[in-house]
Amino acid sequence: MNRLLVSAAHKSSGKTTVTLGLCAALSAQGQRVQPFKKGPDYIDPMWLAQASRRPCYNLDPYLMSSAQIRALFGQHARHADISIVEGNKGLYDGLALDGSNSNAALAHLLELPVLLVIDARGMTRGIAPLILGYQAFDKNLRIGGVILNRVGGSRHEGKLRAVIEHYTDVPVLGAIAEDEELAVAERHLGLMPSSEHADAQQQVQRIGARIAAQVDLAAVRALAASAPRFTPEPVNTSVRPELVEGLRQAQPERKDIVRIAIARDQAFGFYYPDDLQALEAAGADLLPFDTLRDAALPPAIDGLFIGGGFPELFLPQLQGNAALRAQIADVIEAGLPVYAECGGLMYLARSITYQGQTGRMVGAIPGDVVMHKKPVGRGYVNLAASAAMPWPGLQGREVRGHEFHYSSIEGLPTGLPHAWRVTRGHGIDGQVDGLVHRKVLAGYAHLRSLDADGWAPAFVDFVRRSRDAARGAAQPEVAGVAP
Repeated sequence: MNRLLVSAAHKSSGKTTVTLGLCAALSAQGQRVQPFKKGPDYIDPMWLAQASRRPCYNLDPYLMSSAQIRALFGQHARHADISIVEGNKGLYDGLALDGSNSNAALAHLLELPVLLVIDARGMTRGIAPLILGYQAFDKNLRIGGVILNRVGGSRHEGKLRAVIEHYTDVPVLGAIAEDEELAVAERHLGLMPSSEHADAQQQVQRIGARIAAQVDLAAVRALAASAPRFTPEPVNTSVRPELVEGLRQAQPERKDIVRIAIARDQAFGFYYPDDLQALEAAGADLLPFDTLRDAALPPAIDGLFIGGGFPELFLPQLQGNAALRAQIADVIEAGLPVYAECGGLMYLARSITYQGQTGRMVGAIPGDVVMHKKPVGRGYVNLAASAAMPWPGLQGREVRGHEFHYSSIEGLPTGLPHAWRVTRGHGIDGQVDGLVHRKVLAGYAHLRSLDADGWAPAFVDFVRRSRDAARGAAQPEVAGVAP
C-alpha cells in the first residue's frame, strides 16, 4: 500500500490546496488515488473526493480506536495505487500533551512517510532550523520531503533550496509560487463546500495543473512507495466499501429494507461516506432529495435523515419551498422517524435569522435559530444517553462526536425531552443536546458510525420498529391470524 501523510509546520500553510492538487494531478496521470483526512472535518474531504473521484474517509483518533483507524485505512487503501492522508493543523499538533492524537501519532500508527508543507513567505536561512527541529522533535518519524509553498519567485526559491540542501538531508519535492488562482473560497466554517462552488471541477483541474507543474510527482510517488508493508487490522465494522459518493448503484437483494429519505443538496451535504455505508449495511435504502428544489419527499418513505450544512446561506430558497416544508412538518406530526444533525436541526426549527434576514423553516421544533459572529459550540463532544433516548440501540450508551456551530436555538419551551446529556462540549445549552419531539431526534452533535452498534444501525432499527408497529396498528389481527 503506497501511502504518505501531507502535513505542515502549522495551520494555514496551504496543505489542503497541496493535497487537493496532488490528488487531482496524480488522478490525471491515471493513478487510483485514495484520499483520507485526519479529524472530523467534512468540507476538505468533499474537495479531496472531487479531486480523486473517490470517497474521502476521515481518520479521527478521538472518535476512533487505533484498531478502527487501521482497519478503515486498510479496507480502502488496498484498492488504490496511492493513498494520501491530509493532516489537520501542524504535524505535532493535537489535543493531548503527549501528542498521542497528533498527526505525527497517526503517521506512526499507519507507518506513513511525511511530506511537509512549509509556508515559505518571508523565510530564507531560517527554514533550515525549522526543518531540523521538526526532525529532532521525533527522531523516529520520517520526514521524507518538503514542499515549499507561497514562494516569492525564482530567486527566493533558489535561496531556499540552497539552504535546505546545505543544512539538511530532506529533499525538496516542489516549490509553489504565490498564486491567487490556487485559492478556494472560505467562510466561517473553513473552505466553501465543493457542492456550493459554481465551478468546483474546473477549480480542481486548475489546482491540479499548477501543482503538477511545480511539484515532482514522480518523487512524491516514490516517497509513497517507500512506506513499509502494511498489515491492516481485520475489518470489524458495519460498512461496505462499494459505496461511491453521489451514486446509487445496484445493491444485493436484502430483506426487510427501510426507505430513508436523505437531504443531499447545496444546503445539506455534511455526511461521512462510511456513515452512509453503515446505514445501507443495516438495511436502509437511501433516497436523496433536494430541500431547495423538490416540492415533495420521495414516495413511501419510512424515515428521514437531514445532516449538517449551511441552511443559513439559503434562507430565501428554503423558505420559498413551502410545499416541502409543510410536508415535512406533516409527516413529523404523523410520527415519521427523523434524525437531524446541526444544520438539520436548524431547518426543523421555526425560523433561522442570519445577518438581519429571517427565513421561515419547517416549524416542527418549537424554537428559533439565531446565527452569531463567533462559534457557540466548537470541538469534540461527549454525550451520555438520557432516559428520553428513543433509539433502543443507544439507550444507556455514552458516545463521542463533534460540533461546530455558530448558531443557538432560542425560545424553546421548558421541559422538552433531550436524548443526550452533554459531559463535554456545548450541544444546545451546555448541558443537553438532541431534542426529542414525537419520533424526531435533532441535535447539534455530529456522530460517527463505525461498528455494528453505532448510531446508523440504531437509527435503522428504530425506523424499522416504527414502520412495523405502524403496520401492525393499521392491520389488526383478523380471525386469530397475525398481520
